[in-house]
Amino acid sequence: MTDDAIHQSANNPPQDLPEAEPAHKPLRIAAVADLHVKENGSQSYKELFAEISSKADVLVMAGDLTDLGKPKEAELLASDLRSCTIPVVGVLGNHDYECGSVDEVKDILKDAGMHLLEGQAVEIGGVGFAGVKGFAGGFGRHMLGSFGEPAIKAMVAESVEESMRLENALRQVRSHRAMVVLHYAPIPETVAGEPEAIYPFLGSSRLAETIDRFPVSAVVHGHAHRGTYAGKTPGGAPVYNVAAHIEKPTGRPYALLEL
Repeated sequence: MTDDAIHQSANNPPQDLPEAEPAHKPLRIAAVADLHVKENGSQSYKELFAEISSKADVLVMAGDLTDLGKPKEAELLASDLRSCTIPVVGVLGNHDYECGSVDEVKDILKDAGMHLLEGQAVEIGGVGFAGVKGFAGGFGRHMLGSFGEPAIKAMVAESVEESMRLENALRQVRSHRAMVVLHYAPIPETVAGEPEAIYPFLGSSRLAETIDRFPVSAVVHGHAHRGTYAGKTPGGAPVYNVAAHIEKPTGRPYALLEL
């Protein structure tokens, strides 16, 4: 190659090189579950939400937002959320269905600005949040099978349906960082501390099987008030039980995670 050719090559680099993946700054996520806001307004979370806003970029709420699924409870939570100045992502829990007013509860929380996930995904700050409530069913070889009475088959069908909703949500994620938001647990490790007899009602391995088919950075859930803070899916995805009652590294009701 002549000197002129070398000079020309240096000044005209190849144009078909793949673009570098854009760098994203870490996203600070505060995650909490099982606030169980009561109709009598016995506890306000305004100060907690203001504190979280100063420490995190996103607040994630992993179900049982209300105590009995009453619209008045949802209104109280919505009022408290006005002190939160960061985006809020959430899923519902079993308590939020108790009174049969779940559609009204959903509307109130969405009107308050919450990204309420029911098999959908939303991207914030370069992180995709995919969420469903999840359901019961048990773990590993003790997982309930679809056999016998119609009531048992209906229960298993609901568990499978929630896992399929989660899969659909994860398929919507386009970012390289993803957080799964659940209420029910996907693994038994983070419900350890609860009576073993109720493990089948605290979550399902079907959720973990779905999670491990995708590149998931972290999973948060609640529901098991006396469970354990951290564990991993069989595929290695970090799982955190963020029920308000669980002891966390922050020493506060919420966990702080960085993705």
